[in-house]
Amino acid sequence: MNLIDAKDVFVKNKKRKRIGRGPGSGHGKTSCRGMNGAKARSGSETRLLFEGGQMPLFRRIPKRGFNNPFKKKYTIINVKDFEKYDSGTRVDPQKLKDSRLIRNTKYNLKVLGEGELTKSLTVFAHKFSKTAITKIKEAGGEAKILSC
Repeated sequence: MNLIDAKDVFVKNKKRKRIGRGPGSGHGKTSCRGMNGAKARSGSETRLLFEGGQMPLFRRIPKRGFNNPFKKKYTIINVKDFEKYDSGTRVDPQKLKDSRLIRNTKYNLKVLGEGELTKSLTVFAHKFSKTAITKIKEAGGEAKILSC
């Protein structure tokens, strides 16, 4: 076997389906469309999510309540998570992301007051709970609000 003989194996030479060219082509009469029905007719297009006349899924599922498209989403972190930082450190959303305490800085950051804080830190966030502010200040740190 020569290299020139092996070349033809890798080339794709499948003929395209020539539809509607008579019975000798193997694709004559109904042109591979089956018998009757909407899909056998020309110009048949079904809309997106059409389920053949069955009640569509999005109409079967009950709908309740109201989804506010303008609701602000917050990434939540507790005061106890700041214990890993040294005293006098500036803690902002980017620093929290770098140390993998939060996943991303896409949403605003809110600090809650669960746990204890023994180190004085300067914490930057978009929102603080009242207990978080008091715990940060009791430890000798500052809580500074970032603009949204």
